[in-house]
Amino acid sequence: MPSGISGFLDTYSTSSKGLPQNETRDGSPNPFIALYADPARLKQFLKAMSGVSHGANLAIARKFPLSKYRTVVDVGTAQGDLATQVVLANPHIEGTGFDLPEVGPIFEEYVEANGISGRVKFSPGSFMEQALPKADVVMMGHILHDWGLETKRMLVRKAYEALPNGGAYIVYESIIEDDRSENSFGLLMSLNMLIETADGFDYTGADCSGWMKEAGFCKTRVEHLIGPDSMVIGTK
Repeated sequence: MPSGISGFLDTYSTSSKGLPQNETRDGSPNPFIALYADPARLKQFLKAMSGVSHGANLAIARKFPLSKYRTVVDVGTAQGDLATQVVLANPHIEGTGFDLPEVGPIFEEYVEANGISGRVKFSPGSFMEQALPKADVVMMGHILHDWGLETKRMLVRKAYEALPNGGAYIVYESIIEDDRSENSFGLLMSLNMLIETADGFDYTGADCSGWMKEAGFCKTRVEHLIGPDSMVIGTK
């Protein structure tokens, strides 16, 4: 039996013919189409995303200096926990959650349960096909790692275009440190993206900063949030 990572990859390649091991085994490039078609499974998935993201969402709401901004948009919002925590911690902020239309009722239920329906709205759409809603701050949590390099760059450009001068772009997930020596969770998550998606992968802070600068952002920085999660911030 093969051993180690190379053995795992040999076994994976043989057993899967190189296809993602999820709902897209039929060859579809989008791992979410089948999931979003089943309302019960979708609600369960979005609730799980809130669970794994909640600690980092709280950290962003506390750590990021939002006093000079008035609006935020959470792209790929899921239940809306990131926008919810930001708005709860910053009473002057109004938020928008942007996601596929099927997410709307689940998002609105979550926002209402947190008592902020008047300050957070849902905007339906596809970030693959449409421009992003305009806001002072664009946020993407656990989004970029689902996609290949060209899609990552496209989404970063769309974030840049949605911002005013002085606006901020926040990307967060299990950012791998630049020398790839410590955040083993980020490295394993990148391997998981290889299995679960057609061409997704996790990346370093330097990688993300480079994509931001290519898009036109004038300043970038990386800041740790909680556990394996960090955020990369670009300023337009």
